[in-house]
Amino acid sequence: MTLSEDLERLMDAALPHVAFDGWSETTFRAAVAECGMEPALAATLAPRGAVDLALAFHTRGDARMVEGLKAMDLSGMKFRERVAAAVRLRLELVEDREAVRRGTTLFALPQHAHLGAKAIWGTADAIWTALGDTSDDFNWYSKRATLSGVYGATVLFWLGDDSAEHADTWAFLDRRIEDVMQIEKVKAQVNDNPVLGKLMAGPNWILSQIKPPSKMPRMDIPGIWPAPSQGENDD
Repeated sequence: MTLSEDLERLMDAALPHVAFDGWSETTFRAAVAECGMEPALAATLAPRGAVDLALAFHTRGDARMVEGLKAMDLSGMKFRERVAAAVRLRLELVEDREAVRRGTTLFALPQHAHLGAKAIWGTADAIWTALGDTSDDFNWYSKRATLSGVYGATVLFWLGDDSAEHADTWAFLDRRIEDVMQIEKVKAQVNDNPVLGKLMAGPNWILSQIKPPSKMPRMDIPGIWPAPSQGENDD
């Protein structure tokens, strides 16, 4: 997502106030006043006020991460190392740590929790897409769900980390990714087992029929069964 210049201007005006007032209505009004922006335009750009500015701040961070990944040479890395490098880059590019802390508090509120979850999912999707993920079934969802958990936990650790150059955070990140790799190893062992593999054949086939959003006729559905081919239901 590319932010409009007006929205970026409004968001940048809000950032100095976030450390004191959070992503709040007070911050939003102060940003509008400092920009000299018409309140009607500001309301159009950010209908939910500072909540939308917090989301825009997160979106800009994702965009900068993607651009940074394009400039990196990841060819010599294992895939797990590429994922770790992407998460680390995402955090290293944060321009205002306190804004992230205040955003975490904002999106922990019940009324905004779904927006926070969607933002983290968007980060995970941006990482997998930038790394060239070609999943065409349920794995598209499981990869992003797993990475969302890893990223969310790492952000919380990072916010409280005062180690030199956040060394403890990167070690924490590596451990979380190792945990995920262990799960994948177990799944592979189950599928390779002659007995368990047969038991899982049915569930695995069902999961293989679940398609990512880009393969769906409607983008607001999280998953659908593929339409039957012509004549498949003929008697």
